[in-house]
Amino acid sequence: MPERVSRNSSYLNSKSTTGTMTRVKDLSPTSGMCPICIRDCPFLCEIGLSTFRGRETLYPEPLQFGSSTAGALKDFGLDWSHFNIQSSIFEVHGIKADSDVALFPNVNTETKIAGIPIKLPIIAGAFGSTEVGRRNWEGLGIGCALSGIILTVGENVCGMDRESKFTGGKVTYSKELKRRVDLFRKFWDGKYGDIVVQTNVEDQRLGVDVYAISKLEVNVIERKWGQGAKAIGGEVRIRNLDKAIMLKKRGYIVIPDPEDPIVQEAFKEGVFKSFERHSRVGIPKERGFIEDIEWLRSQGAKHVSLKTGAYRPSAIAYTMKMASEAKIEAVTFDGAGGGTGMSPVPMMDEMSIPTVYLEAWVLKCAEILRKKGRFVPDILMAGGFISETQIFKTIAMSNFGDGPYVKGVLMGRSPLTATMKASYFMELAKEGKLPKTFAQRYGTTPEKFFIVAPELKAKYGKRFKEIPWEAVGLHSYLTDRIGVGLKQLMAGARKWKLNLIERGDLMALSKRAAEVTGIPLAEEVDADAIERILG
Repeated sequence: MPERVSRNSSYLNSKSTTGTMTRVKDLSPTSGMCPICIRDCPFLCEIGLSTFRGRETLYPEPLQFGSSTAGALKDFGLDWSHFNIQSSIFEVHGIKADSDVALFPNVNTETKIAGIPIKLPIIAGAFGSTEVGRRNWEGLGIGCALSGIILTVGENVCGMDRESKFTGGKVTYSKELKRRVDLFRKFWDGKYGDIVVQTNVEDQRLGVDVYAISKLEVNVIERKWGQGAKAIGGEVRIRNLDKAIMLKKRGYIVIPDPEDPIVQEAFKEGVFKSFERHSRVGIPKERGFIEDIEWLRSQGAKHVSLKTGAYRPSAIAYTMKMASEAKIEAVTFDGAGGGTGMSPVPMMDEMSIPTVYLEAWVLKCAEILRKKGRFVPDILMAGGFISETQIFKTIAMSNFGDGPYVKGVLMGRSPLTATMKASYFMELAKEGKLPKTFAQRYGTTPEKFFIVAPELKAKYGKRFKEIPWEAVGLHSYLTDRIGVGLKQLMAGARKWKLNLIERGDLMALSKRAAEVTGIPLAEEVDADAIERILG
C-alpha cells in the first residue's frame, strides 16, 4: 500500500458537517478558497457562512442537532485500514483441532471489562444529555441489553432533566436518568453487560453519583475528564428560553446569556434559534482523584471506570499512572474524530491524537506499568469504530503475549445510526413509503425486513411485543453483523477465544503503520519462514 498523505487544506473552506460548499472544485491547496473569489457568488463556503452566522459555523449544522451525529472529515494519515489480519491453516488455538468442532460459529467472543461479563467486546455510549441520545434511548437501552453488552449513560442527564428534584443542591430524583436505567434493565438478563452512569464535573457537583448508586442501585460509575465536546467539555443546544434560564440557574454555562433582555429579544425575534450549554472542564489532581475513587467505592460503587480523550502523550502517561494508583478497573481512551453531540468541527478535524496513534501510546504506558509490577486497568479504545475488523485489530495489537490490554471498544455514533435507521424505516413502512428497491428485496413489514426478528420471537415469546423495532435493529447490527463477522475473522486466524488474538495476527501495510505500532510490514512477516521450512 502506498504511503498516504493527509488531506490538504482544501476541505477547510467546504464541509458537509457545516453544510458549506465552494463555487468551483479546483481549490487553492493552501486556503481551500476558490482560486478566483467573486462578489456575486451564491454559494456559502466556510468564510461565507461565518459572515452571517459567526460562531454557529463552528458546529455541525445547528438545525440537525438532536437528530444527527457528526465526525471528522480529515484523513489522519493512519487508520485501521493500514493493517491486515493474518490468516492461518496449520494451527488451531482455543478449541479441539477437529474439523467437525473448529467451526466459526463456535468461536467465543465473550470477555470481561472491569470484571463485568459481556457477550461481545463492545461498550455502547456514552449517550448523555444530547437530544439524539434521549430520543433514541429506548432502542439503545433495550438493544444493548438484548445483545449482552455494556451501555453507558453519559454526562449531564440529571442536570438537563426539567423534572429533576434537588435538596441542598444535590439531586434526589431524575425522571430521565431513572427512565434510562429502567429501559436497559427491562430486558437485561442480570449476567451479561450492565448499565454505567457517567459523571463529569457538573454531575459531581449535583451528586449524580450518589443518587445513581443509592436510589437507582447502579453498579458502575464512570468518571469523565473533559472531552464531552472533544477537549472543552460537553455541549448541547437549547431551543427553549425558559430551559436555557433554568440551566444557567443550575450552574451551567449558557451562551449567550439567557437572562440578558437584549439576548431574549433577539431570540424571540428569531435572530438566533438556540442557546449553547457548556460544561466545565475537569482538571484532575492526583491525590484528590485517588481519594475521590476511594470515596466512590465507599458510597457503594461496585465498579469504577474512567473516560478520557486523546490528550497529549504526557497526559496519557499521567492518566495511566493515576488509574493504576487508584486501581481504576477500566479506562477508555477516545481518539480524535467523532462525536454524538455538538463537538466543534475544527476540533474534530484538527485537534487531538487519532485512534491508532493513541493506542500505540497507551500500550507503551501499559507495558511500562506491567514491567514495574504495577496494576494495569482494562483498556478500551474509542474513535470511529464501526466494524468487526477494527475491533479485531485494536484488540490483537494490544496482546504482547500475556493477553490483550485492550479488552474491547467503545462505539458511539454507529449504535445511534442503527437505531435511527431502524426508526426512520419503520416510519416509512407505516406510511407505505419504503424505497422501492428495499421493499422488493427485503419486504414491507418489520417482521420480514428485520432478519433477527424470528430469533427474538422464539426467545422471548409474548414479551417480543415489548421490544421496540429500534432495539431489534441495534441487536441485528451488534450481534448478527459484528458478532458473526468477528467470529469469522477469528476462525480465519485460527483463534477460537478472544484473549488469544495477538500482534502476530497482524501485518502493517505502510511504513508509517509499522513505525508507529511496531507491527511488521507484510514483506517482513515470517521473513525467515520459507528458508527455515524448506531448507
